[in-house]
Amino acid sequence: MRVVVASALAALTLVGAPVSAQNASKTLVAVFAHGDDEGPIGPVLARYAREGVQVYLIIATDGAAGGLHTTIPRGPELARARSEEARCATQALGLQPPILLGFPDAQLGNYAEDPSRLYRLTQRVQEELQRLRPDALITWGPDGGTGHPDHRLVSNIVTQLVRAGAPGVPELLYYAAIPTEGLQAMSPRGAPPFVVPQEKYLTVRVPFTPADFEAAKRSMGCHKTQFSDEVVQRITELTRRTLNGTLAFATLFPAGPVTDLLQPR
Repeated sequence: MRVVVASALAALTLVGAPVSAQNASKTLVAVFAHGDDEGPIGPVLARYAREGVQVYLIIATDGAAGGLHTTIPRGPELARARSEEARCATQALGLQPPILLGFPDAQLGNYAEDPSRLYRLTQRVQEELQRLRPDALITWGPDGGTGHPDHRLVSNIVTQLVRAGAPGVPELLYYAAIPTEGLQAMSPRGAPPFVVPQEKYLTVRVPFTPADFEAAKRSMGCHKTQFSDEVVQRITELTRRTLNGTLAFATLFPAGPVTDLLQPR
């Protein structure tokens, strides 16, 4: 699946680059709404973790309202299950343990219920980024990948922090996206209208190895409440053919052709 992002500082451009002191001094942070949102960019996250970059995943919601492939009831029990799935997924990718913010799933934009929720989420995301001080960020594009309101709001918050120059927040912001083929594989309804970016905006194309792809497949398999084994197999086989060893990203600020998220502009 494609994903959208821009460039950020110096790093090796060889896909099989070994761990180095230079890589170990870098930090890459992905900020998403749900514990399974990292799936489309899993191979790239696995690549940078393998090369020694400190890679973190921030998850905004508790996941208590999701679960298409489970008999676990919605609520605290499902939230606990999804937290464990997120830990399994990050371990499969070689990332640091997930940072779980625990905000209500599918309720980030419920202003009538809690007018302060988005402000508190913005503060929590900023606090984590100030603590981690990443060299580059990844989140959903304004389309939210699948169009999900929680995805869109998390994208909006991360973009807001970058544009405001919040402490600890870098300008290197990459947007993840899912191509039409991937959306069709995940759902028979296919792509919502106008969520897939035009090719001209996907200026960042990051290579990864077959081993990185296999790590992403194992990671997706951790999300048992979200994906059946059949869905995991169908999506990964399709994306293996579609991606051909490269993930595409877009950027917040214009950038020329880039092949490394941690490469200087």
